[in-house]
Amino acid sequence: MDDYLREIQGKTAHDPYHNIIKSSSSSKRCVWVPGPVIVGAGPSGLAAAACLKEKGVPSLIIERSNCIASLWQLKTYDRLKLHLPKEFCELPLMSFPPDFPTYPTKQQFVQYLEAYARRFEIRPVFNQSVVSAEYDKSVGVWRVRTAAEAEYLCRWLIVATGENAEAVVPWIEGMEEFGGDVVHTSRYKSGGVYKGKKVLVVGCGNSGMEVCLDLCNHNATPSLVVRDTVHILPQQMLGTSTFGLSMWLLKWLPMRLVDRFLLVVSRLLLGDTGRFGLCRPHLGPLELKNLSGKTPVLDVGTLDKIKNGDIKVLPGIQRLGQQSVEFVDGRTENFDAIILATGYKSNVPCWLKESEMFSEKDGLPKRPFPNGWKGQRGLYSVGFTKRGLLGASMDAKNIAADIQSCWSAEAKHLISPISCPYFMQKHTDDVVFSD
Repeated sequence: MDDYLREIQGKTAHDPYHNIIKSSSSSKRCVWVPGPVIVGAGPSGLAAAACLKEKGVPSLIIERSNCIASLWQLKTYDRLKLHLPKEFCELPLMSFPPDFPTYPTKQQFVQYLEAYARRFEIRPVFNQSVVSAEYDKSVGVWRVRTAAEAEYLCRWLIVATGENAEAVVPWIEGMEEFGGDVVHTSRYKSGGVYKGKKVLVVGCGNSGMEVCLDLCNHNATPSLVVRDTVHILPQQMLGTSTFGLSMWLLKWLPMRLVDRFLLVVSRLLLGDTGRFGLCRPHLGPLELKNLSGKTPVLDVGTLDKIKNGDIKVLPGIQRLGQQSVEFVDGRTENFDAIILATGYKSNVPCWLKESEMFSEKDGLPKRPFPNGWKGQRGLYSVGFTKRGLLGASMDAKNIAADIQSCWSAEAKHLISPISCPYFMQKHTDDVVFSD
């Protein structure tokens, strides 16, 4: 925090927004931010900041980690690539470099995000884990408090922590008895450490399927727990990306007809996946995604390994023993390790003191897409659409346009700590403010 304040004080001649004065009389700082505060420096938060800047609205990102896109940089496996073509994963106002492949690697995507932050001069405040954010009706501002003893005051608050803020680690009976490693995919980097071992992967989404493939490629023996129905589609179809083809067809045909087309072509290319324990849901892949947010698996080679017997498909787990796993069908097998590809969840209810916009149950906006980006009293969300980076980009553009419409009119009249009697009484000694 001190380094950040020293940096922005040095930029006052070029950026009046960052003309902030640091109090020397208190360890706790109260920072007045004239523009929006954005919580989260992932792709969604960066997109919101860039769109606001393009509209002439300054913003400040606070981030709990020590880098941008911490999920991508710190909690993803090495072989990860974008599952969709790069044109569907661009953030607003900046394309991927033309020499990047159709499906950029994890490292290339991080490079793109870092270049994006440099281009739009986005400088998040790192190591600022938000512990609470609530609206103060007495002065009409949001109070955002962090574990680093800082408090940010703002007229607009943009929640950009996303759908994947916290790992979902299910409780399995007997987990404490299991003698091998049990790790979530957020801690999995490469199958190299599992060479020669029997590994059980729990979860058959894109991550679970790809982790199985990675384990195979590193001479491990993986098995895959499939507890539910799943749509598996080829990543490419008729010479183009399946996702891109779907988006094009939806311009001309109803969703159910497009789903029918996708399933017919998938059966021709992949065969009957149900024969291998991968039964399809009754709803089509697009309709299911639209209703529940459940993403179909885009196969990158795992299905061939399942067909060849290199990856065994198993049913749900009944309980764990020491090195053993008992399944719901009664069979028992021994494993050296278990990898939980059980996904992530929002953590918004843990820190946002608000009950109108976000659901306490899942931490997602209550209003369905495309109307979930705006709440009451200057509260916004970006990246909670269950539609990936395309959805986040739509949110960012909507938010920037909405805030910009009142920014010019309100900027001169925003409540300032030095002009508010409440703050003169409560925070005279520790306020940090901008001109």
